[in-house]
Amino acid sequence: MGHAFEPDHLLAVGSLVSRRDTLAEALRDGLYWGLGHTTTLVVVGSIILLGRVTFLTSPWFEVAVGILLVGMGLSRLLEQRRPPAKVRPGATQSRAAFAVGLLHGLAGSGALVLLVASEIRSPWRSVGYFAVFGVGSILGMFVVAGLCSVPFTQRMRVSRVLRGAAITLSSVVCILYGGWIIYGHLP
Repeated sequence: MGHAFEPDHLLAVGSLVSRRDTLAEALRDGLYWGLGHTTTLVVVGSIILLGRVTFLTSPWFEVAVGILLVGMGLSRLLEQRRPPAKVRPGATQSRAAFAVGLLHGLAGSGALVLLVASEIRSPWRSVGYFAVFGVGSILGMFVVAGLCSVPFTQRMRVSRVLRGAAITLSSVVCILYGGWIIYGHLP
């Protein structure tokens, strides 16, 4: 579950749930994010371990996560300026959360696979490790989504100015951290 509290995960989930008006919607997005992350981790990790496939480690997946964070932050800033839409994008938002989780899982899976493969000799035990790790990741993202949504839910009845400031601050932090990831991983 601790993996869910890494800065890039907190920022991605925070950006997703800041669009939600209820805790239930935010928790659903956290669940989908965790499922996407775990799906990639289990699929890629299983291919590498069971197929004894070797992928060269590349910084480009991390750069993609940085670009994604910058895009999410910019999108949220621009969306904040528009009047609220009448349509509730529930399914679309959940698909977006799943896709963001998939990309994050792909970026982090390489290092995790190498670590597990070097420590666990049995490929099936390694796959079991991914499953346990995945369940923890899903639960962690569920918790993170709930915690991150608190300042953004309509139920909080927070002033419009304070809510806008929280969205702006979280979006700017998302953009800056994404830029830092890009800068730190470009060859």
